[in-house]
Amino acid sequence: MKSKLEHFIPFPGQLAALLLASAIGIPALAQQAQPASPQSTPPSAQQPSAPASRTASASKEGFWGRVNPFARKQWVKRQTDPLNDRLGELDELNGRNAKDLKDVDSRAQAGIRQAQSTADAANQAATAAGAQARQAGSTARNANGRVDQLNTTVNGLDSYNQVVEVEVIFRGGQPVLSADSRKRLDDLAAKVTGQPGYILEVEAHSPVAGSAGIQNSARFAQVVERYLVTQHDIPVYRLHAVALGNARGAGDEEQDKPVRTSSVRVRLMENSLAAQEAASPQGVASLIGAERP
Repeated sequence: MKSKLEHFIPFPGQLAALLLASAIGIPALAQQAQPASPQSTPPSAQQPSAPASRTASASKEGFWGRVNPFARKQWVKRQTDPLNDRLGELDELNGRNAKDLKDVDSRAQAGIRQAQSTADAANQAATAAGAQARQAGSTARNANGRVDQLNTTVNGLDSYNQVVEVEVIFRGGQPVLSADSRKRLDDLAAKVTGQPGYILEVEAHSPVAGSAGIQNSARFAQVVERYLVTQHDIPVYRLHAVALGNARGAGDEEQDKPVRTSSVRVRLMENSLAAQEAASPQGVASLIGAERP
């Protein structure tokens, strides 16, 4: 019995080989060591004799003696080389993808910076355009104000308002000024001294009809004009005289009544624009300076 157990115990070298083979090629060991089927073994071969045990031990020894443990590394290398190649391709592909992503990110960042720069430039241009538009609007409003002022000035050039009216009576139809008539003309001249933008309308009447009445009224008007020019330095261009004879002017309240006295009506007409300037502080200051000796 002891001799049979000794045939099944492996040697120390064989034990090391067994451990190495189990770590490297378990699938190969499983294929090599297939147990014999009980049905295929003839009854005569199943004998528990010592020569059979030695044969099984010798076959195991012959298996480990023929197989080179390092041959399993070559097989594993052949199996893993395609995987290593594939892993290398994947690493290379990942490197290219990383580089492409970096390039795309760089281009994207450059595009974003350029777009931001363009947007900033557009905002600056819009701000400048807005400032110019506001300035243009202000200029347009000033221009409109000046146009309105100019229109007012133009419209006021020929707009005159009556300030006062003086009537001079000629007694007996003689072209001679009485003391009362001279007093009235002196008061009228005092009102226009230093005043801009005025005219004096001289409207002469005579009770005589026809051309004789027109001639008489013209002499009366000349007497009044001569007195104002010589005695009060009234400019001639400010005097506008008309001889109507026995006719009455338009708008006369006594239009339907005949003229019964020889008279001259002097109306002080003031320009509306000149009146506005005179009413302003600058106009008042100029008038005060003109009245000083």
